[in-house]
Amino acid sequence: MGTMTIDGRKVEFTDEKNVLTVIRNAGIDIPTLCYHSELSTFGACRLCTVEDDRGKTFASCSEVPRDGMVIHTNTNKLRNYRKLIVELLLAAHCRDCTTCIKSGECVLQELAHRLGVRTVRFQNTREQHELDFSSPSIVRDPNKCILCGNCVRACEEIQGIGALGFAFRGTEAMVMPAFNKKIAETQCVNCGQCRAFCPTGAISIHTNTDKVFKALADPDIRVVAQIAPAVRVAVGDHYGLQKGRSVMGKIVNALHRMGFDEVYDTTFSADLTIMEESAEFLNRIEKGEKLPLLTSCCPAWVKFITDQYKDYIPNISTCRSPQGMLSAVIKEYFRDPEHAQGKKTVMVSIMPCTAKKAEAVRPNSYTHGEKDTDIVITTTELLRMIDNFGLDFAGLEPEACDMPFGFGSGGGVIFGVTGGVTEAVLRRLTPDHSKETMREISECGVRGDEGIKEFSVPYKGMEIKICVASGLANARIVMDRVKNGEAEYHLIEVMACRRGCIMGGGQPTRSGDRTKAARAKGLYNADNTTIIKKSDENPMVLELYQGLLKGKEHELLHNEFY
Repeated sequence: MGTMTIDGRKVEFTDEKNVLTVIRNAGIDIPTLCYHSELSTFGACRLCTVEDDRGKTFASCSEVPRDGMVIHTNTNKLRNYRKLIVELLLAAHCRDCTTCIKSGECVLQELAHRLGVRTVRFQNTREQHELDFSSPSIVRDPNKCILCGNCVRACEEIQGIGALGFAFRGTEAMVMPAFNKKIAETQCVNCGQCRAFCPTGAISIHTNTDKVFKALADPDIRVVAQIAPAVRVAVGDHYGLQKGRSVMGKIVNALHRMGFDEVYDTTFSADLTIMEESAEFLNRIEKGEKLPLLTSCCPAWVKFITDQYKDYIPNISTCRSPQGMLSAVIKEYFRDPEHAQGKKTVMVSIMPCTAKKAEAVRPNSYTHGEKDTDIVITTTELLRMIDNFGLDFAGLEPEACDMPFGFGSGGGVIFGVTGGVTEAVLRRLTPDHSKETMREISECGVRGDEGIKEFSVPYKGMEIKICVASGLANARIVMDRVKNGEAEYHLIEVMACRRGCIMGGGQPTRSGDRTKAARAKGLYNADNTTIIKKSDENPMVLELYQGLLKGKEHELLHNEFY
């Protein structure tokens, strides 16, 4: 433990990695653009510069705390310095703020207001570059890039992909894919983590809300929505509600008010996924082939494997994702003229994930030549739709999802957090459904936000070896160990985004540690209050197998990744 003096006050510190963290822990919000606690220190923006008692200035993000330091955070020199930095950034930045998709959420815009930048004295002489709309998931606008490097480091350090990098030098410097390729021509997996870390509108979600509003306005179209588990714990804090609180009922009400004909819960098809995936898992164990089984719920992870570990494509579960399963089932349900009632069905999927947009257009996401999921919007796009419609979300009364696909088990709810799929599989494999057994499963090592979790569970005289990973850089570590014979597992669950779908690329940004923990807790709380814990005890799922799915299980619930 050490002590430093910050703005005249004694502040103790322990193992903080830099002076910036000590200052923030002391209740002083030093502005930054390039710093993020989960990324390596870059020190590019210099907004976090502070001054010591000898007048020396330095970037607090890259300075190690030392006992006895005397720090000033808000001198006239520092205020003018920070203001000039933001002015210079704006001078080389697109300033169409009123029409920017990030307006009101942009960190650069916020800092300009905060630091009192009222005019920009310098002319923007940078060359204008065309926008990159090639990806179904994200849009790149180089004219709004401030060279903070967050997207480059997130793609490299958290995801291990490296689809973006710096090119050229000095005033010509840019962030772009290698050789200035379109992002869709790279090994980008569409996870959207670059967008989640971008402080401006340089990388944004490829939005589809206009298509949804158009469908809602057509009286000959039945618009059906499905809502993923992680969405319900990320919407409320946008409207001042408790962080991580499940607001599923309010979301359903909002969608009904906007004109959606049917609103279903993706936890229903998460239960279907567990039914099929656990059966497939046991079949592979009995035969001793195509192991380890790799989960297939996360489309960014699936693309990662199909692009970079082609030898393991046969190991990917043939199960469609919950989004794919529910869309296929609903489209099949409304093919019946009695259910269709002369209307065309448009399936809208509301997901925490930008990669789900890419999944929806994959060739294996079609059934009978028809696209299963017509439109995918993210949580962030849902918020914009609610705001656009003018609803008082916080004041909405909760409503239940529609039947027959509006009910899921607790095992389906926890799909949104890392380890949730595995925990639901383990619940399915046990014949017991007592509270004690459910607690034992939750404490076996499957929970927690560690990037890599390894554990084993007993099953019929054998030890099932399991690995749960989140973040594709961690997934690469796991797959390389498997490939090199350094590790052996029966089941590997991977979610591309750290901590799982609760931190997906389509979720609202500005999510600190408290928000991340609250979202995970919110899903576990929703599981705790759900009567049915196991997917195989969902009566609506069992009824579906006896009815619409009979003889069509493989056609509607499975696909191939070859």
